[in-house]
Amino acid sequence: MDKSIYSAAYQRLCTLLREIRTEAGLTQVQVADRLDEPQSFVSKYESGERRLDVVELRLVAEALGTTLSTVVSRLEGELTR
Repeated sequence: MDKSIYSAAYQRLCTLLREIRTEAGLTQVQVADRLDEPQSFVSKYESGERRLDVVELRLVAEALGTTLSTVVSRLEGELTR
């Protein structure tokens, strides 16, 4: 099992987080403000340069106006196609 940030599944998660952010009409700066992080934090996880752990992913989901469960469900749906 490839645990790299370069795995196809992890890259899909990064893309999904970017899609959810744009669907919510949020900029990277707005999400970063909600997370009390610099904009570069959002840029790095969206580009796959920085790996998120599950606790961070939950906080990101909340900042995007959704839930960890919803993010995981969407990811699972896309990976099983």
